[in-house]
Amino acid sequence: MSREKGKEFAEQDLTPMTGAATDVAPLGRQQKPAHELTADEDIDVADWDRVAAMAEFKQLVLAKRKFILPATIFFVVYYFALPALVGYAPGLMSKRVFGVVNVAYLFALSQFFMAWLIAALYVRAANRFDGMAQRIISKLKGGR
Repeated sequence: MSREKGKEFAEQDLTPMTGAATDVAPLGRQQKPAHELTADEDIDVADWDRVAAMAEFKQLVLAKRKFILPATIFFVVYYFALPALVGYAPGLMSKRVFGVVNVAYLFALSQFFMAWLIAALYVRAANRFDGMAQRIISKLKGGR
């Protein structure tokens, strides 16, 4: 493209301009949703160094770590216990409990319930984490 044609194209191209006709219209909303903001509109106003230094934030991170790390380790060990036990203790795992159902089948079924239990416990813990996060946010907003 020649320099003259490129300049003419740039003058007609409205894309780089914020609020141009080519932008996604808010369609009756007062503000654009976060996923529609341009880089100029989505300015990070948080002082992340200040947030990271707050005792409340450190407590939040510690509380999350105290739940997530043990829950993950427990789940991974529980999940891989089935193939390990089938391989190293086939006599135990093939023991029939009732009818043709053996310990291995029950253990495999229990993994569904264990995943649901861990998810339910996480939802309960996440509500606590959300409360901690809201207190941090309100403290930050009050400090302005």
